[in-house]
Amino acid sequence: MLKIWGRPTSTCTQRVLWTLVEASVPYQLTLASATMGAAGHIMLGHTPYGVVDTLDYRAMNPNGTIPTIEDNGFILWESNAIVAYIARQYAAMKLYEADEKTFVTALKWMMWTNYSLESPMHLLITHLERLPIEQRNSVVVSEQRLEMLTQMRIIETQLKNSRYLTGHRFTIADIPPAIAIQRFMHCDLSPPSMPPIEDWLGRISERVGFRDHVASRHLHFSDSK
Repeated sequence: MLKIWGRPTSTCTQRVLWTLVEASVPYQLTLASATMGAAGHIMLGHTPYGVVDTLDYRAMNPNGTIPTIEDNGFILWESNAIVAYIARQYAAMKLYEADEKTFVTALKWMMWTNYSLESPMHLLITHLERLPIEQRNSVVVSEQRLEMLTQMRIIETQLKNSRYLTGHRFTIADIPPAIAIQRFMHCDLSPPSMPPIEDWLGRISERVGFRDHVASRHLHFSDSK
C-alpha cells in the first residue's frame, strides 16, 4: 500500500489524495505538518501535527515539507511530481490519455498554478484565516483578490475553447488549479461571474476525489459555516 505523509487541509496534499482516488490506488495517510494541527495554524498558537522534523522523515524529505510518498520503497516529494508519478505509474490513459504531448501540457498548467494561483491564494488565506485578527491586512486581501481574478482570466480564456485544460477530457492538468480556485471560492470575496470556470468546476465537482478531498469548506477554513 502506498504511504503518504501530509494533512487533508494542505492544497498540495489534496492534489495527491485526489489523484490517488482517480487512479484507484489504496493508500495510508500519516498526518504530518510543521505549520498546522488538528486545532488550526501555529500562527494562532496551535500545536502542529509534527513528524516532519524527525530524523526519519528528513531522511525521506530533507526539506521537511509535505506531502511525501513511499511506494514500494520509492520515495518522492513535491506534489506535482507525485501527481505525475501516480498518473504515469497507475492511470496513464485515464489521467493524461497516455499521450506525451497531453502530459507535458498538463505539467505546464500544474507548474503555472504554483506561481500564478498558489502565491496569491497563500497570502489570502494567511490574512483571512491564519494570522491573529489584529495582524490581518485588508489591503493585502484586496490586492491578492484582484491578482487571483487576473490569473483566473487566463484559465477562463482556455476554458472557452475546451471543456478541460488540456482538451475535452479531464487530466491531471485540472487538479492543482481546481483546488486553488475552489479554495478561493470559499473565501467569500464576491468573485465576478466567470461562466466557463463555473461550468468547469461543476463538471469537476462530480468527481469522487474532488468531493472527498477538496470540495468542503472545512478542508480549507477551520471556521465552519
